[in-house]
This record gives sequence, C-alpha cells and structure tokens, in this order.
Amino acid sequence: MDVDRDEQEPDWVRCEGCAALVYGKRWVRNLRVCPDCGRHGRLTAAQRLAQLLDPGTAELLDGAAAVHDPLGFVDSRSYTERLDEARADTGLTEAVLCAAGLIEGQPAVLAVMDFRFLGGSLGCAVGALITQAAHTALARRVPLVMVTASGGARMQEGVLSLMQMAKTAQALAELDEAGILTVSVITDPTYGGVAASFATLADVIIAEPGARMGFAGPRVIEQTTGERLPEGFQTAEFLLEHGMVDDVVPRIGVRPVLGRLLGLRPPLAPSAPEAGSTEAILRAADELTDRDAWEGVRLARHPERPTTLDYVRRLVDDFQELHGDRLSEDCPAIVAGTGRVAGTSVMLIGHHKGGPDLGERRRRNFGMAAPSGYRKAARLMRLAAKLGLPVVTLIDTPGANPGPDAEEGGQAAAIAENLRLMARLPVPIVAVLIGEGGSGGALALAVADLVLVSANGIYSVISPEGCAAILWKDPQAAPTAADALRLHARDLLALGVVDGVVPEPPEGAHQDHAAAAGLLEAALVSALHELIPWDPQRLLADRRNRFHAFGAAAAAPAERSQP
Repeated sequence: MDVDRDEQEPDWVRCEGCAALVYGKRWVRNLRVCPDCGRHGRLTAAQRLAQLLDPGTAELLDGAAAVHDPLGFVDSRSYTERLDEARADTGLTEAVLCAAGLIEGQPAVLAVMDFRFLGGSLGCAVGALITQAAHTALARRVPLVMVTASGGARMQEGVLSLMQMAKTAQALAELDEAGILTVSVITDPTYGGVAASFATLADVIIAEPGARMGFAGPRVIEQTTGERLPEGFQTAEFLLEHGMVDDVVPRIGVRPVLGRLLGLRPPLAPSAPEAGSTEAILRAADELTDRDAWEGVRLARHPERPTTLDYVRRLVDDFQELHGDRLSEDCPAIVAGTGRVAGTSVMLIGHHKGGPDLGERRRRNFGMAAPSGYRKAARLMRLAAKLGLPVVTLIDTPGANPGPDAEEGGQAAAIAENLRLMARLPVPIVAVLIGEGGSGGALALAVADLVLVSANGIYSVISPEGCAAILWKDPQAAPTAADALRLHARDLLALGVVDGVVPEPPEGAHQDHAAAAGLLEAALVSALHELIPWDPQRLLADRRNRFHAFGAAAAAPAERSQP
C-alpha cells in the first residue's frame, strides 16, 4: 500500500456537518476539514499516514498473527463474511495500519485505526497489531504515536476481544518502564475498549476538534440513566475542560505538535563549565539591596510583573502546553508544558496569575491552584522523570485555592502528594519564585535541587495580612508582620531557604519584561548547567539533605555537594 499516494476524491464533497458542498480538490487541500463549519471529516488510515509522515519515509510494518473467527460467530451473517467484506471494501487486512517513519524529521512508530473496517472495533488482530507496534517502538527506542477511531470492542470475538484491553495496556506499560514517549491522537469517534485502554494510557493525549471519546456511548448512557445529555458531552472540548486530554488541535496543527513532542531529548552534560555563568545568580545576601518589607511585598504583587506565560513567550522555544489532571478538570491557575530553554528540553510548570487584566486574573483564580492544578503538575513531573527531562517551576501565588470546592477535591492531599513526589523525582528540579510565594500552595512546586527567588520576590508561610489578623489582631499591622516574617530575597538567602537570587531590572521586573526574561534565562541556564551532570542518586541525596537541614539544631543550612 502506497501511503504517499492520495486517493481520488469526487469532484464535490458534501460536509456531514453543515451540508455545504465543497470542491473536491479544495477538500483535499484543506485536509478534509470543511472550510465553512470546520467539521473534521474522517480519514482512512492510509490518508492519515500520508498526512503525518514525511514524504517517502513510511515503512509499513508486517501484520501480526491473530486468531480468525475464534467463536465461529454468526448473527444475520457469519463473522467471516463480514471480515471478507471489510477487507474488500477497505483494502486493509484489519482495522489498524502500522508504520514506522519520520514526523518533521523525528522517528516514530505509528498505529493508525480506520473506522471503515467494522467500525474500528478492537479485536484480537487489532490488539496484536497495537502490541506489535509498541514492541517495535521499544526495540527501536522511538516514540509510539497512536491515532484512534473506534466504536469499541469487537463483539464477534467475545471475551477474547476484552482481553485485548489488558494486552495493549501491558504493552504501553513496557514503554513506560523503558522511558519511551507515547502519544494518542483522538479522532471521531473513540469509544469502549479502545478509550479504556491504549488511547488514554498515552503520556500525551491530543484530540481533533469535535472528536468524541468515552467508555459508554451517549445512546447507551441515555438509555441506562433516562437522562438527556448536555450539548457537547464527550466532545474534545468537553474532555479538555474536564482534564481528560492535553489539548484540542486542529488537523493542520497535529503534525507540528507531534514534531515538537517527538523532538524532546534528555539533556547532555555540558561540555565545559563556561557554558553556565555563576554571575547570573546572586548567592550572597550582601549583594542585595535592603528594601522596606512592605514595599517589597507590593512589588512582588505588582499586577504588571511578568507572569509565567510572559516568561514562556520570551524564553521557552517550541513550548507545547499540556492540560488536565486526567481526573476532573484542567486548572487554569497552573500552566505547564514542554519546551526548550537555551536549547535544553525541559518540563516547565508554573502558577499563572493572569497579568494586569482583571477578567483574566479572575479566570486564572489569581494564581491560586485547585487540587486539579497540583495533580496536573504531578502528572507532568512524572512524565519528565520518565523522559529524563529537567523540571523548571515558576512560582507566583498568594497560596492554594482556599475555597470549599478545593477542600472537597482533596486540596491538602494534592499538595502533600506533590511534596512527596518532588522529594524523590530522579531528574534535576529548579524552582524560581518569580513573584509571590504563598504558603503550601507555593511549596507544592518548590521542593527542588536549586530554589531561586527574583530580587523582588517573596516567600512566606502566610500572607502579611493573614499574619497580622491572627497575631496582631489587626489587619492594618500587615507592614509590621511583613518585616517580622523575613520574607524577602535578602532574608531568604540568609536563612538558606533559597540558594540564590535572580537579579531584576533596576526599577523592578514590571518595568521591563524583556530584560527580566533575559536575566531569568541566564539564571536558569546557570542552574541547569550546574545540575544536569549530577546522577539521580546524587540529586536525591542532596535534595534530601537540603530539606532535612531546615529547623535542625545547627543554625546553618546543610552544605551542598560540590561538583
């Protein structure tokens, strides 16, 4: 089968969404997406491979052996007749086509489902092919990309089709253990056994607009519950809002997104110490200006200070934002994704207050993360550990979300889990307090090998206002409380709570975002240069000693290992 050869389209195509007539050649040029309503038409497996793979790089994988009609199943027709008809109509031997090739120059193994073949149902042969694709990715040590389209398990193969869910899940577990990236591309529809196995076990899940995914189909749900489902239920947009997918990507954008993800590589140890500059990080308290405590708090909270996304736009190349906790929702107060800082692949995670626009600040809950935000961060830190990527966290929050919904969602447990996870994460972690570091909500992203603070940043167990209200019984005593809490960069460095200070422009980061980003980038390069050569055992031992020393009898913080 020649996946590079486009199939002949009729002169005119009627959109199944808006019923508009689209000229056939325009339909093909538009990747079979309606130019009027944006509906994504279904692609055959060959068309999908031709769209995703670099021309001339497709290497079709041989089919895996599987049982044929294991039950001798007959309904109104025999199962063998249905198989023969599907093969004749599609030119495929089964509902998935597997190939190796390059996507934007990056090697990958692909398993692409074709809904035309018995509704893309998951049977023994499909399970064998998905497993074979995973094993090929494992043998070649390249990422696995799975494009799904399925109505569910293949009933004609009975309980043996059910076993394919476990078989494919085991295959993906082997890739997890080997540190090999897996990506799912969800197309319409993806249901049943496919959704409840390999489709949702991938490290990164992207979905085409409008694609539907779920375990039970909407008709089954309505018949079982007697309830009318809301508009857009189980669509890609619904799934993104509820934390089930990382992003919704139009078809034209899928290939570039895959190229960015497949290009992630563990960093190599720097070749020479000159690659990082120790001057980029201030490490002595006497290098810092002594500032009035309350004025420093106001600077840290300034609404025009650069946010996490401001810094991302200026210093992270090829940033791919990833969403969702895979459980309940996507928290907008936490921004996270992969990218490159000065050429080094990293997982970047940060609080995002929303900038000067009040509406956006409210939408981001002023950077106060919900439990789902910390679970999202934890999920992506585990992915960073799997792929060997350093973690960079940017912290700017008054604290964790204090609302009743957050408490019902397990806020305390979500924070505690992050503390435990970061304590043992076997990759370098650099945390930077870029503004306000409030209480456990900040610490949940700050258990790191190097903890830095911007020159006008703060870090405290409680807000000065809260402290004043509780201990002084007077909220107006906040400036006095701020001074007593010793929450500024100079004090934090003297206490050993932070390892260094990131300089800011003379009048503050809010006055010059570009200069602030340049200073932060230099500090991150220096920090990563220091940590990347360390092996996991050394990282974990030093991180353990660092945090064990706080509050111990010896006043001075524990000494760090020397390179």
